[in-house]
Amino acid sequence: MKQKFNRIGVIGKKDSERSVKTIDKLIRHLNSKGQQVILESSVNLNAGVERGDIDLIGRESDLVIVVGGDGTLLNSARELCRWDVPILGVNRGRLGFLVDVSPDCFSEIDQVISGEYIEDPRMMLDVKILSGDEVISSGSALNDTVLYKWNSARMIEFSINIDGKMLNSHRSDGLIVSTPTGSTAYALSGGGPLVHPAIDAFLLVPVCPHTLSNRPFMIGGDSTIEIIVNSDSMSYTKISCDGQVDLDLQQDVRIVITKNSKKTRLIHPTGHDFFEILRAKLRWG
Repeated sequence: MKQKFNRIGVIGKKDSERSVKTIDKLIRHLNSKGQQVILESSVNLNAGVERGDIDLIGRESDLVIVVGGDGTLLNSARELCRWDVPILGVNRGRLGFLVDVSPDCFSEIDQVISGEYIEDPRMMLDVKILSGDEVISSGSALNDTVLYKWNSARMIEFSINIDGKMLNSHRSDGLIVSTPTGSTAYALSGGGPLVHPAIDAFLLVPVCPHTLSNRPFMIGGDSTIEIIVNSDSMSYTKISCDGQVDLDLQQDVRIVITKNSKKTRLIHPTGHDFFEILRAKLRWG
């Protein structure tokens, strides 16, 4: 038996009617079980429970339940990882690789709260934009960070160094640097491999490379990746974290990507099976 959870934070996709309805049912259920609930302030629901921003939820909760799709969980994970609080995902989205509890399966939620669950720590990325030794912007990502073009049909030219040694020079539409968690996301559509989430590694997946021999590449999770964009390409190049947050780029900067010191602590019901999720979501036989 593991830790029991008594104070539950609830976060949801505020503009989704389906998510809000599920949150309403969830809070009523948690209240009936005597649980203390903190509801994220932006959720449009008059639930008669304590409310707070995501920082308060991270500080004060034993467990955070995220209701929505994988995108909602990704956004929450970046905010919550500094508080080292476990996260349980309830699926009100489409794919549901990360939010794997059915919205009507409160028995699984009860199981988790009572201490019967699987904890699944997930590696995160730390992204810094450096001018010399000065950090001009930074971010984190659970799935991936993506170098991409945004207002031009021209390819981006850039070079990649791994642990201070040059890997190669690229001409492509961009580069996906993915965690194993992100291997089922954009990296998969770019031709990258599926990677079990317990593996400590980065994936480097080129987007439409000019050189056809430029293939996806996997390196150890303790590596330091440095990307330098050619000055002629900088005006139409951006970098994003989980496809949700863009970081500022300017001339003469370096993009440095490492493993984040924090992990996202995903929680699953005891019947969780990563391979079963792959079979269901990818429609394997």
